[in-house]
Amino acid sequence: MHEYDEAVLKCFLKNQLQLLPEKVADNIDEAEAFLEECMAVVVDSVDEVWEYFDEEGMDIEGQSKEEILDAAEVFDVGDGRYLIVES
Repeated sequence: MHEYDEAVLKCFLKNQLQLLPEKVADNIDEAEAFLEECMAVVVDSVDEVWEYFDEEGMDIEGQSKEEILDAAEVFDVGDGRYLIVES
C-alpha cells in the first residue's frame, strides 16, 4: 500500500483536472483512495521522473526533462517532489 502525505494529496486535489476530464476526488480521503487505486508514485527529483518513464517503457527519447515534466501525468508537489499518476 502506498502512503501519500498531505502535500501530495493537496497537490492532486488542486490539479487533478490537468489529467482527468472531471474531478475524481473532492476531499483528502477520496484523493488518497484514487491514488492508491492507480498505484501513483511519488519521486524525489526530475531525474527520478525521467527514470520512472524510462523504466515503464515510455518513449522519451529526444524529449527534454522539462517536456517530461509537462506531461499530464506529472504533478509538481512544490517541494522538489513529483507525483506521477497513470489513470
